[in-house]
Amino acid sequence: DEEEDYMSDLFIKQDVRPGLPMVRRMKEAIQKEERQKEANEKSRQKSIKEEEKERRDLVLKSALGNENKGFALLQKMGYKSGQALGRSGEGIVEPIPLNIKTGRSGLGHDELKKRKAEEKLENYRQKLHMKKQANEQAADQFRIRFKNKQEERKMEGDLRKSQRACQQLDMQKDIDVPKETWYWLEPEEEDKKDEEDMNEDERTSIDLSVSEKLHILTTYLREEHFYCIWCGTTYKDSEDLSSNCPGNSAADHD
Repeated sequence: DEEEDYMSDLFIKQDVRPGLPMVRRMKEAIQKEERQKEANEKSRQKSIKEEEKERRDLVLKSALGNENKGFALLQKMGYKSGQALGRSGEGIVEPIPLNIKTGRSGLGHDELKKRKAEEKLENYRQKLHMKKQANEQAADQFRIRFKNKQEERKMEGDLRKSQRACQQLDMQKDIDVPKETWYWLEPEEEDKKDEEDMNEDERTSIDLSVSEKLHILTTYLREEHFYCIWCGTTYKDSEDLSSNCPGNSAADHD
């Protein structure tokens, strides 16, 4: 082939603006692809289901004619197209719609599927309800533990207060040794004895709860010193304590 003459009319007539050849090729490719798609759609054979659906839709959309035996019988009885059924015209105008089953599942499958979905939803709601109840129970238990902890701390403070008062009142009566070791507050600097060196009274005191110790010590203070820890008052005798003390137990004072 001969070399192209760049001074020829063919070369001069070409559009040499930047970008235009690329845009033109893209448009041509898109148009070619669309034409190919249309050709494929026309040449593609419809499936049996698609053909059945088209025929069914066509028949359902077309009105009944005189060739239909049922429609012909209605016409003989005076029925006209577009008229409602019934002697006084109170019946339906349009035919009852068909519920055509196109899937391959058996009868009742949709109902079973619906029932399973409802059961799954109900199970989910029950789980949410049980989780809510568990959270509420956990919150109640926390409040109870917190309240018990506060009451226990209050009783521990009352016990220390009673031990301090017991020590002072005993020493005023020249009692150098407490009736029970835990009746007095133990000095912080005193070394604690080993567990094997503890006597029977000390072991018994450890087994007692804070509330039991408080009750025993309160009774001792009232009977021995006529002192009420709740009132903070020392009475003359038991008669004065019984008649003038507002209450005879910690619960009464609370």
